Parts: sequence; structure tokens; C-alpha cells
Amino acid sequence: MTQKYDVVIIGAGPAGMTAATYASRANLSVLMIDKGIYGGQMNDTAEVENYPAFDSILGPDLAEKMYASSTRFGAEYVFGEVQDVIDHGNTKTVVTDDETYEAKVIVIASGATHRHIGVLGEDKYSGRGVSYCAVCDGAFFKNEDVAVIGGGDSAIEEAIYLANLAKHVTIIHRRDTLRASKIAQKRAFSTKNIDFSWNKQTEAIVGDDEKVTAVKVLDTKENQESIVPASGIFVYVGITPNTQGLNKLGVLDDQGWVETDESMQTKVPGVFAVGDVRKDSIRQIAAAVGDGAVAGKLLFDYIQTLSDSQVEA
Repeated sequence: MTQKYDVVIIGAGPAGMTAATYASRANLSVLMIDKGIYGGQMNDTAEVENYPAFDSILGPDLAEKMYASSTRFGAEYVFGEVQDVIDHGNTKTVVTDDETYEAKVIVIASGATHRHIGVLGEDKYSGRGVSYCAVCDGAFFKNEDVAVIGGGDSAIEEAIYLANLAKHVTIIHRRDTLRASKIAQKRAFSTKNIDFSWNKQTEAIVGDDEKVTAVKVLDTKENQESIVPASGIFVYVGITPNTQGLNKLGVLDDQGWVETDESMQTKVPGVFAVGDVRKDSIRQIAAAVGDGAVAGKLLFDYIQTLSDSQVEA
């Protein structure tokens, strides 16, 4: 039996939970669906120091507080993996692995996943020196030696950001040329405390069982291993949008990101997108919350317009 709601939110990270808070507070029936625990990437973040109102807070603790707020006015939360979303005009159908839901509005808040390099120590030291976000975690490594793994725009731009905080930044790249834009390369090459370790394949993240101490690399030309000392390892080998099940909806670009306007609306009426899954997102908690607030307000206006048109009809 299909369950009906005013709003179905796909994802329960900071963006999705904020949209749920706004929508349910406006007396709309709201359901959040997530294939993992609410909070998203916040649950993998040891400390958050750049979210307003908290000098420092553990990521899982912030997730708990947001969840309490998001369900305060009646929004529901269920586990489920979305298989398909079908647009019927004024209503949409969301098909999960074991249920079907109908809604007037869909909010895509499914986030994105940082690609891992898949080496020994990466998961063990995640949040204890291994990071996927320089803006989030760079301040923990002031005046220390850090390493950035990758050679694309994100890796180089984040290395430049880290150079303003860290004592020294080593960019580890498996090739002898970068894939980043020429302007980003020029800035990195001219930054005095950035060095490059070329033709190096990352073999392992090394630590003392509590925190990262170095990264082990293999020179692919000389076939020799070496150690790069670092207290922080920042991995930038790509990020993938979590948009499985949305391919038929017509809201994705050729790389799988959701395209929206400044109102968080996609090209499909009644379908909004917020947070990291958006093509133009800066992928920060505060920005995700802002997206959720915008969508949570404007989706109410959209539903009111639907109601008015039905009365007129």
C-alpha cells in the first residue's frame, strides 16, 4: 500500500534535516528516507569547529541535535534505499527497496561520497588525521606538516588553502603532471611551503594507533618505497554524488550532480535539491543547512500554489 505525504526527503544529512524542520513546522506531513544513519558525513567527523553557535562539537553530537530538531514537529524518518522516483506532475512516486511513497514534493538531499584510495590505515585513521575536507579540518593542523593526495583542481585548491595554516604541504601525485587548471597549478608552484612528490603511489597511511604520523608511498618509476612524514593526510581523488535511483527523473547533469537554480528548484516542478548533491554546492554543513532552509520555505509556497490551482479547477 502506497503511503502518502506532502513532502518526501531523500537523505537525512544536515540539508535534509533542515528542510524537514521547516516543512513540518509549516504543518506539512514529511518523511525523510536514508539508507544510513541520520546525519550523513557528520557521523564521520571527529570535531566541527566552523558551525555557528558551537566553539567545537563532535560530528555525531551535532547530528543528534539536528535530528531532534528535524522530528520535533512531526517529521518521520525511515531506513530505505531509493530505487526510482517517478514524476506524475502534481504528485511524485518514490520507490524504495521495500516500500512505495507518494508526495507532492520531493527534496533530494542524498549527499555525495568522497572516493577513498583504499589503502591500509585509511579507514583506521579517518577523523584522526585522515580527512577529505581541508576547510573542515585544516585548522587542526596549524603549523604542522600535512600531505595532500591527488592532482586535480580540488586537491590543488585545498593544498593552497592548507598552505596558509600548515607549516609544510606535500602534494603526492601518481603522475608527473597535474590535472588541475593552469591557474591553480601556477598558484601552487609559487607557494613557498608547498612541495610535490611526483610519480608516487600511496601504499599505506601510517600512525601510532591514535593518530596519523606519515604516509608510505611507492615511486612508480624507481620501484622504491619511502615515507612522507605528516600529521594530516588530505585525500582528493574524486567525489561521487549519491544519485542512484534518480536517473529517469531528468534532473542530473552528465556527471550525476543535481542541477538547481538559486531557489533549490530543479527543472522538474515540485522537485528540489539541497546540500552536497547539488552541482554548485560548496559542501559545508552551514551551506547545507542554508540550502535546506531555502527549500523548506519555498516548497511550502509550491504546495500552496498546487492547492490554489486545484480549488480554481
